[in-house]
Amino acid sequence: MIMDFKKAAVISNFLSKDYTEGLFKLLLTYQDISASEAASRLNMHIRTVQDCLETMAAYDIIEKKEVYEKKRPYNRYSIIKKKIEIIIDLESALDETHNTQPASRIRESKRVQVKFSTSRNGEYFSSVSIWEGKGRMTKERKINLTTAQGKFLYFLPFPDAEPLAIDQIMRKADIDEINKNEVLDIVGELTILKVIEKVT
Repeated sequence: MIMDFKKAAVISNFLSKDYTEGLFKLLLTYQDISASEAASRLNMHIRTVQDCLETMAAYDIIEKKEVYEKKRPYNRYSIIKKKIEIIIDLESALDETHNTQPASRIRESKRVQVKFSTSRNGEYFSSVSIWEGKGRMTKERKINLTTAQGKFLYFLPFPDAEPLAIDQIMRKADIDEINKNEVLDIVGELTILKVIEKVT
């Protein structure tokens, strides 16, 4: 099953639990089983077992079927996949993290507590420091930049300057198209941190 990082983390979390192997053994042994039956067999709390079963049902690893006993409905679970593969499409996952499009017009925001440090040759930035919090709770967050990111931010328009599209800035900074993903990554991160502002 192909999924993003968040979904993979959810299912991996359940698969890593100590009780999951025992639960799968029950699902393979019994034609179907209820959460309460599995919990009593494993000597576990029913809610813990139910959460795991519901998650696996949501990912189509097991099947959930509602049945009635004395007019009271409850769910029974049966396994439908005997092999589990978790596949993450890294390119798709990367694309989803780029919430800033190349056509966006951007510039440096008027945030005060930001410092751009230049490289030894002074031709691009090597890092950017952001101070978060107030008073004694202020903390510095320093982000080291790749050469492409440093060049890009070096040509980022000032707060009062006309905003430019990302592709325009890349051309001014003479950044190769192959480095666009890392540029988009730092633009997205600095936009979240309010160092960069998008202008419509």
